[in-house]
Amino acid sequence: MAYGVFAEFYDGLTRNVDYKEKADFLCEIFKRFGHDPGVTLDLACGTGSLAVELKKRGVDVFGADMSAEMLTQAQQKAYENDLEIMFIRQKMQSLELFGEIDTCVCTLDSLSHLKGEAELKKAIERVAYYMTGGGLFVFDVNTPYKHKEILGNNTFVYDTDEVYLVWQNTFRESDCSVKIELDFFEPVGGKYVRDSESFREFAYPFEKINQILDGAGFETLAVYDDTSFNEPSKTSQRLTIAARRKNDNERD
Repeated sequence: MAYGVFAEFYDGLTRNVDYKEKADFLCEIFKRFGHDPGVTLDLACGTGSLAVELKKRGVDVFGADMSAEMLTQAQQKAYENDLEIMFIRQKMQSLELFGEIDTCVCTLDSLSHLKGEAELKKAIERVAYYMTGGGLFVFDVNTPYKHKEILGNNTFVYDTDEVYLVWQNTFRESDCSVKIELDFFEPVGGKYVRDSESFREFAYPFEKINQILDGAGFETLAVYDDTSFNEPSKTSQRLTIAARRKNDNERD
């Protein structure tokens, strides 16, 4: 998913996302586990809203995303907030950094956008490769319940001053994935100009994610119901997982 057309309208269509709350939530996770975030990677940082909020809280954060259009928005946002944040164009599953990181955060189900279990495994392994022993990886993912019962085969419509969006889903039972097709209608000169994007999101049982984490050298510390410290339920739509990078002498 490159988020080309979507980048222009992303912030307007995600006004319901409280990035201040997310940044506070992440900082509280760091605190609960006695973790100094140190050098922090905001993986799949999008338009940089979370990175900006973390930077405001004193976190030494940089961002990575595969979408040049998203990164342009992120750089502009950092400039407008008078913040120095480095943004790099990288794919999660082939991440290449300049040095080690102490923390990685990856939010808004970005890992669910990877093309199946093999790519998810590669992305987690790349994070592990660059993370110091004892480092913290905090990320969220969609749940199978959300894919089956909420996204499913449903259609959603969003109407803003900037764009009219039709969002159509097609659920696939075999791998609990949802094909998402987005049609953007932008008002230009008294008429609408249409652009389209499509991608597929995958959901996995927690047991499978935990297995991948363990294989990459992570120990799962906690699993939460989205941006709360509640335990997940059968109707949780998103899981937030905190995992610690094992030291070399702890690995099998």
